[in-house]
Amino acid sequence: MAVFTDLSEADCGRIATAYRLGSLTSVIGIADGDAETTYLFRSGRGEFIVTLFESGAEPFDVERAFQTMETLSGAGIPCPATLRTDVGAATITVAGKLVAVVGFVPGSRLSEATPGKCHALGTCVARIHQTLGRSRNRVPLGLPTGPVHGALNRDNVFFVDEMVSGVINFRFRHNDVLIAELAEVILHWAVTADGTLERTLVRALLAGYEDIRSLNEAEWRAVPAFVMAAAATVFARDGRLTDLEAATQRVFLSAKNCIEEIRP
Repeated sequence: MAVFTDLSEADCGRIATAYRLGSLTSVIGIADGDAETTYLFRSGRGEFIVTLFESGAEPFDVERAFQTMETLSGAGIPCPATLRTDVGAATITVAGKLVAVVGFVPGSRLSEATPGKCHALGTCVARIHQTLGRSRNRVPLGLPTGPVHGALNRDNVFFVDEMVSGVINFRFRHNDVLIAELAEVILHWAVTADGTLERTLVRALLAGYEDIRSLNEAEWRAVPAFVMAAAATVFARDGRLTDLEAATQRVFLSAKNCIEEIRP
């Protein structure tokens, strides 16, 4: 993955001035992501992630993502620190691209899922749902809905040892059935090479989630179907169309068996 937009020295200086980063000591392009250009800026004030949105982003989208991160950070959920200009804006335009700056998140992306990390992730997901949905009415007998992160895959969560050290990329926040996001997390973090789910990881994810927010009867029943729906979406995007029906059915049965063992 290459950097799409090269920044000149003047461009970098303009960003540093707008966000009061101080004198820059280094600027490094990060070969990461598939729709944005990302740089690591270092200065006397610390390390910062500078994102140039190549397409599809509007100032409102970034502002909403910043407000979400600020709300979650205020509740103690690890998110990047948001940086704003003197007039309080989340974004400026440089080299014809929308630019946003956040603090550097410590830790690394997951190389291998463990029960401890999955438990910590489940707890983090529930805290995000609980914090963002505090103003919404709970639906005790149906499937509760509310704000969700929208992209809690392995690219967007960082760990230090067994703990979640940062959650990034809140541009996809939207309202949805809460169990739908939990099902997507189960798929992304607990699926094995043969298309079944690792039960110890599913158990840890759900235990961590329920430490913060208990699932109701309808949600427990719905988990396998939502895992299957998430699998169908992921497999179709990956081009796995010839065995799509068999693959999603395999995931569904695996999720069903997991829930039957785990469900209180």
